[in-house]
Amino acid sequence: MSPVCVPRTLRLLRQLFPGLPAAMQRLYSLDVSAPLLRTQGYVDGRWVSAASVFPVLDPATGQEIARVSDCGPAEAKQAVDAAFKAFQSWKQRSAKERSVLLRRWFDLMTNHKEELARLITFECGKPLQESLGEVAYSASFLEWFSEEARRVYGDIVPSPNKDRKILLLKQPVGVSSIITPWNFPSAMITRKVGAALAAGCTVVVKPAEDTPLSALALAELAEQAGIPAGVFNVVPCSREKTPSVGEVLCTDPLVAKISFTGSTATGKVLLKLAADTVKKASMELGGHAPFIVFDSADIDKAVKGAVASKFRNSGQTCVCSNRFLVQSGIHDRFVEQLGRAMDAELRLGHGSEPGTTQGPLINSRAAEKVVQQISDAVSRGAKVLKGGKRLDGSFMEPTLLADVTTDMLCTKEETFGPLLPVIRFNTEEEALAISNATNVGLAGYFFSEDVAQIWRVAEALEVGIVGVNEGVPSCAEASFGGVKESGLGREGSKYGINDYLEVKYVCFGGLKP
Repeated sequence: MSPVCVPRTLRLLRQLFPGLPAAMQRLYSLDVSAPLLRTQGYVDGRWVSAASVFPVLDPATGQEIARVSDCGPAEAKQAVDAAFKAFQSWKQRSAKERSVLLRRWFDLMTNHKEELARLITFECGKPLQESLGEVAYSASFLEWFSEEARRVYGDIVPSPNKDRKILLLKQPVGVSSIITPWNFPSAMITRKVGAALAAGCTVVVKPAEDTPLSALALAELAEQAGIPAGVFNVVPCSREKTPSVGEVLCTDPLVAKISFTGSTATGKVLLKLAADTVKKASMELGGHAPFIVFDSADIDKAVKGAVASKFRNSGQTCVCSNRFLVQSGIHDRFVEQLGRAMDAELRLGHGSEPGTTQGPLINSRAAEKVVQQISDAVSRGAKVLKGGKRLDGSFMEPTLLADVTTDMLCTKEETFGPLLPVIRFNTEEEALAISNATNVGLAGYFFSEDVAQIWRVAEALEVGIVGVNEGVPSCAEASFGGVKESGLGREGSKYGINDYLEVKYVCFGGLKP
């Protein structure tokens, strides 16, 4: 499909850039070459059409940028069958062969990083610099797991009997269903698929309905890299068909494992579907990250960390800080300096516009949720220090709230938007009690220069990821995952491949002592 040019609305231009001359209004174009702009499903090494299509919209303008095949249960079943067939030969490939192919895929992603970044910006709205960062992050998982493929070690265990040997082998689980979100439309795929393919598994990917183009571009590059037919399949579908496609991917007897990133509520539904056939499951679910600033903190570092942690992708990441707890002795200085940093560093606009740091939220529902949380907080006594307004479409002003209390909605549920609520606290024990008073535990952050306090708090936070004097800790080398209702299993790191492996015990008996 040819790229579609979309005009920026005059109303949006005037709101974001007051006084901008009409002559500077221009068209925004998804300028990506044809091979990477794919709009069909990818099953068994072939590009397949469905009976209908669904639109993909630029969230900054609401304009259509592509129409994609709306795959249903039939296409999902075809993909599962293709993956099962391909698994029989893929698992027989040597670890080195799989490693070489993943490395080729990584190289192709790196070579096409600008085009892949534009796809991300136009379908999910994040600024181009962030999209380039996501492509690098996404590719890093293919590089990492291309190396880990050759390090899947078993064990020889000392036997209690002289006439036998105990061997523990690691083998791929089989076909894996990969269900991914819109906020990292590339990285959430490679973090799962890199591990799966390295282990010897085959996959069926169902990308989010808002952002299928990145997944399909990855399929194109996988084919160019020489990934065999059926090993990597993509079945895009609309919101309306998602339940029926998801049911196939979670219940088909040929599927051995599911891996999902998304909301806790949806994760629970998928776990129930997978339970009847007792599938292995990995879940990276919702978070509600605390961000604690202690009196001993370096304020400059804490402010920098707060801006990075909260406003990356306009607050739409599962590890974004949601509750900011600032100790009384440093509270006023921190809030004042944070406000100045927001004024200086945050710029709203279309993600392809140079200088933009804050794009739109993914849709109007997301913006409405932020507005509701702000309204609730203000009604309960919070003060709006910065922002607070919804602009045209799904754009939201980055918002700073003070005098926030734990009875407010923004402290009870994940925001997924550019809202920064500040809670004042007095003691370390109080901060930890507030931080841990939730049924989820994905990430947590705190800033302190007190070494003893750092160890105490890092161990006491009930989360799977802790950032100490750091607001963006994620990398391929480190484990990613949560505790409580934030999920099951770990992705990335040397542990990420384990979720795609089974341990087989082989007892070799009848040996002469």
